Amino acid sequence: MIKENQRLLNIFHLIIDALILIFSFMLSYYLRFDTENSPLIVLKIIEGPDGQYLTIQEYMQMLVFLLPFYIVDYYLFNLYNPKRTSSRRAELWSLIKANAIGLLYCTTVLYFSNSTNYARLFLAIFFVTNIIFDFLFRHIVSRILKKMRRRGKNLKHVLLVGYGRASESYIDRIMMHPDWGYYIHGVLDDLTTPGTSYKGIKIIGPISKLQELLETNEFDEIVITLNLEEYNKLEDIVVTTEKSGVHTKFVPDYNNIIPTIPYTEDLDGLPVIHVRNVPLNSPVNNVLKRFFDIIGSILCIIIFAIPMLVIAILVKTTSKGPLIFKQKRIGLHNREFNMYKFRSMKVQSEADEKKAWTTENDPRVTPIGRFIRSTSLDELPQFFNVLKGDMSLVGPRPERPYYVDKFKEQIPRYMIKHQVRPGITGWAQVNGYRGDTSIKMRIKYDIYYIENWTLSLDFKILFLTLFKGFVNKNAY
Repeated sequence: MIKENQRLLNIFHLIIDALILIFSFMLSYYLRFDTENSPLIVLKIIEGPDGQYLTIQEYMQMLVFLLPFYIVDYYLFNLYNPKRTSSRRAELWSLIKANAIGLLYCTTVLYFSNSTNYARLFLAIFFVTNIIFDFLFRHIVSRILKKMRRRGKNLKHVLLVGYGRASESYIDRIMMHPDWGYYIHGVLDDLTTPGTSYKGIKIIGPISKLQELLETNEFDEIVITLNLEEYNKLEDIVVTTEKSGVHTKFVPDYNNIIPTIPYTEDLDGLPVIHVRNVPLNSPVNNVLKRFFDIIGSILCIIIFAIPMLVIAILVKTTSKGPLIFKQKRIGLHNREFNMYKFRSMKVQSEADEKKAWTTENDPRVTPIGRFIRSTSLDELPQFFNVLKGDMSLVGPRPERPYYVDKFKEQIPRYMIKHQVRPGITGWAQVNGYRGDTSIKMRIKYDIYYIENWTLSLDFKILFLTLFKGFVNKNAY
């Protein structure tokens, strides 16, 4: 039933996409060429050879080759795939990329057909309006479907095979998102007593019962969540599910080892999964990020030159000691470097400084130091660390050697953060994990950043830092 619903929804999406494209096309013509009513009247009309712009009928002829292409284009960018668990942001990004390809196709066709009378501004308006209306439509449909699923409609019926960490993690996420519309009928497992339950989901029998349950044709998906010790049963289970034609998913019991989006290679037909995928290991990505860091750090040094001068004067005139505080931190490839800060505390011995974290109402912090620490202004000299290459504008925050030696034994995967340059700000920091907060959660966010790095993610983190990354309520 769920497959039929999805097929009907896709047909509905396709028809509405075509209508939106036609509407956006006509609206763009009005906005560009209606000289009396258009809000864009201030823009000069590009005239054709005869002194007049083309008629709307002539423009609409473009739809003959645009409509089929856009439908295929949307399909290739997975805009007709089920989106129960995907974010609206990801869908918008796919929509933008699909429309960018569509615009490129349109201009290419016009160029090779020598059709030079079409206004470039019209195409730009069409690009924007089509994205806006299509995204609004998809957002409304998504909201309606989520409400239906919360009320128990349009559900996807699931059976789990195997009980353990993987099944509990899967159930946790399904319970957290009722709007995804998954209904778990139960779990089959050979090692757990039938009737045992986890968050209301019961063990309903042994794995040998799978064939019998599949014959009822009640399930849209089978999710294999075997314990690592039971992987010898995996092949037989897959064979059984594929015979029934039901869609099968596999949640590995080693998901704490491999990344969320694993990098695989084909070794002459043998799939090889890389335990850790670090996009910044790519020379192109590394050079791109370093170039961005150099330009960004120079601009920031220029922009913050006067504030840094004012802070320098205040620090020097209100307390004794050096202006700049240098502290050993661990950076890329576990190498030590001196991280710069404006001094915010009274001078103390190196041994005391190494082992003591700052606490609330710490008497060692100077009055000016308390202010610049809470507003992160003490970290402005780190732009020089970025320029030198010790740090990046965005990345995991670096830690002192003493704590690195301590945490690497206590927190799994802690040392992964040193596979990239440390940053002034990072994904953990903009999500609230700064100062005296959970180290485990910080590492979780740092690893997500390392495995999912893109330049656009760096821009996003810098943007979020402007609004919630400077004031630090956990900085003492």
